[in-house]
Amino acid sequence: MAEEHRFQAQEGHRLCANNCGFFGSTATMNLCSKCYRDHCLKEQQQASIKTTVENSLSASPPSSSAPFLGSLPDPPALALPEVNGDKDADVAVVVEQQQQQQPPQPNRCSVCRKRIGLTGFKCRCGTIFCGTHRYPEKHGCSFDFKKVGREEIARANPLIKAEKLEKI
Repeated sequence: MAEEHRFQAQEGHRLCANNCGFFGSTATMNLCSKCYRDHCLKEQQQASIKTTVENSLSASPPSSSAPFLGSLPDPPALALPEVNGDKDADVAVVVEQQQQQQPPQPNRCSVCRKRIGLTGFKCRCGTIFCGTHRYPEKHGCSFDFKKVGREEIARANPLIKAEKLEKI
């Protein structure tokens, strides 16, 4: 690019070896800082690929038919219920396990039993309420807001006592 514009570099400065138009230095192999960084990243990637290939080749058992089968990870094991002669009992066991894993989603207000769907409000006491009963005063909340506030203030502002100094 510099050759097209007939640009003459000063004696102490050399243009980048990649012809990007910026100046390079001998410390960076006559590359500008961006090209040098890209060059270093490519070298690191090639080195890491080389080490992983060497490690996988040295770890795999020597086999002429399938040299890379030993390096493949094992597939994840699936937990399946045991199959007995009673199919209804097996189905019941599987259904119970699924119910234990997924807690039931309440879809009604705890006070008025109104259907709330996706618009329910979860209180700090752990229950879900409709829009009318979402406030602590409306549903008789048992959560102690003052205690939590005091604890947060105490955590944010720890008590600091200076060491006693002897007065002269």
